[in-house]
Amino acid sequence: MTYSEQMLDQLQAGQLEAAQSSFRQALAKDDDELLFSLGEELYGLGFLQQAQRVYLTLLERYPAEDELRTNLATIAIDEGHNDEALSYLAQVKPDSPAYLESLLVAADLYQTEEEFEVTEQKLQEAYRIAPDEPAVEFALGEFYFLIGHYDEAIRYYFELIKHGYTDFAKVDIAGRLGMCYAQSGQFKQALGYLQQVKPEYRTSDIRFQTGLTELSLGQLDAAEKELSELIEDDDQYASAYPALATALTKQHKYQQALKVAQEGLAVDQYNEQLYAQAAAIVSHLGNAKLMKKYLTKAHELDPDNLTITLQYSNFLLHQHDDKENIALLAPLTEEDEVDPQVYWNLARSYQRTEDFAQAGKDYQAAAPAYADNPTFLKELVGYYQETGQRDHLLPTLCHYLELEPTDAEMQDLLAEYEEY
Repeated sequence: MTYSEQMLDQLQAGQLEAAQSSFRQALAKDDDELLFSLGEELYGLGFLQQAQRVYLTLLERYPAEDELRTNLATIAIDEGHNDEALSYLAQVKPDSPAYLESLLVAADLYQTEEEFEVTEQKLQEAYRIAPDEPAVEFALGEFYFLIGHYDEAIRYYFELIKHGYTDFAKVDIAGRLGMCYAQSGQFKQALGYLQQVKPEYRTSDIRFQTGLTELSLGQLDAAEKELSELIEDDDQYASAYPALATALTKQHKYQQALKVAQEGLAVDQYNEQLYAQAAAIVSHLGNAKLMKKYLTKAHELDPDNLTITLQYSNFLLHQHDDKENIALLAPLTEEDEVDPQVYWNLARSYQRTEDFAQAGKDYQAAAPAYADNPTFLKELVGYYQETGQRDHLLPTLCHYLELEPTDAEMQDLLAEYEEY
């Protein structure tokens, strides 16, 4: 048995001191081919410093062997020593047999630093040199997948498939294609590929995306089954809960949907979107107290989320809690840009609390956005009627009836005012 083999056996057995002794012997006595293999094995096991020492030893003996430099650069990147890695890579020239590998390692380095433009340049140069090299195609697919350029990623994943690869580096290519198509909104194509993923690659992410894609296609029973089974197997996968709650809500299974949302909140108690979703589900069950509890919590977690704020405001309006609604929304009118729904909701509350002057200001602020909204116009007619503003009421009423000519109540009101 060689010293390299002896060291690896000792590492597997947890005999670290003995392994260190064998390592020294291997460096001194094993042949260079064995040492190179030892370096690869040590790197794969996560013993980076020992692998680095092997490669440095070999580099002293073979200073022209650039593959050792790319290996040393890879280790430097793993240890966060990017400047050291760049130094090794700069020594690998374009005419070197290791230049292609050096480009891939450099791309990995720049990707860790989020210098994506340089990453792309390195990968595209590698592709020009070796357009049929699977490692390059895979690296390009993964890069474009990472930065969300899904059409480009699909192109390179398909090239891998054309070269006979259904998986690469422990990544299922069908799964990647499914994820890309799903993120691009091409759900039928996505589901076709997601359903081809081999069982050993059906990770929680793949299963979640499958359920989400079925949900997007309106396949509610399938989505419910997929997401329910995912939660059974991985109950800490927080994203599955709101998706399953949505599938159940769309089937009007509100009690089940609420139970799922509550279970999700037990896993992710700071998810303001899930609190808001739970409130929306509760609205179908008529529990105003619970609905307010969830909306209050959602707003507390993300007070700057306008969608949640308006959801809370709409609830307060429905409950005729106008003072609280004004306290919620009035500060928002001091911002540079105000959503017109804020003004409309405030106008309703000010009108009901008989602050007619402020209600009028807010109705006017909302009016440009809702000039052709029948619901808004009908409420505005009611405001003008209550405040006796006949000159404003009639043109607003006429415009409303242009949009809703069959509203008998409003036709009668117009006839009454015209007669008057």
